[in-house]
Amino acid sequence: QLVEFGGGLVQAGQSLTLSCKTSGFTFGDYTMGWFRQAPGKEREGVACINPNDGSTYYDDSVLGRFTISSDAAKGTVSLQLNRLKSEDTAVYFCAAGGFLGVRPMSGPEYHYWGQGTQVTVSS
Repeated sequence: QLVEFGGGLVQAGQSLTLSCKTSGFTFGDYTMGWFRQAPGKEREGVACINPNDGSTYYDDSVLGRFTISSDAAKGTVSLQLNRLKSEDTAVYFCAAGGFLGVRPMSGPEYHYWGQGTQVTVSS
């Protein structure tokens, strides 16, 4: 089970932190990722992390603005969103991938999903 927290409404240029609490599987066996889906658009991968070695991958659209991190002891993964833009508005999903390693993200490779949390950035 994955449960996201931390979405909300912010102004452009501000920051937000999303958190995801996991349970029911061995945290260290899965690459953890964040996806997002904006209205009328396809779901896209934002960032992922290998909890075992801390290696990360970021989509070009968020590189340098977002930071993903994990806490294996707590079974949590977080996404720090800085310098938010209106185009970052979307529902953000936490997901656990059925592999270990970081690479460009594909939804079908992720086995467990949270319910999503809304991030709205006003310009």
